Amino acid sequence: MSGSGDGTYRVVEVSPVAEETLERALNERAAEGWGFESVHFVTREGSHRPALAYLFFVRRAPARKGRRT
Repeated sequence: MSGSGDGTYRVVEVSPVAEETLERALNERAAEGWGFESVHFVTREGSHRPALAYLFFVRRAPARKGRRT
């Protein structure tokens, strides 16, 4: 995953993997303020169709303002 700043991560497991289920998970988390980071598909041996998917989201911590003296 990219970035090394402060933030909170969320992982969502999606099964069955279909356009509708992926879309729903992405839209629900986006509405909650989560930014999409990446997707990882898991396949079964002998099958090219994903058995499940892991969606990774991040919510960046607000930038801290420097303190002046």
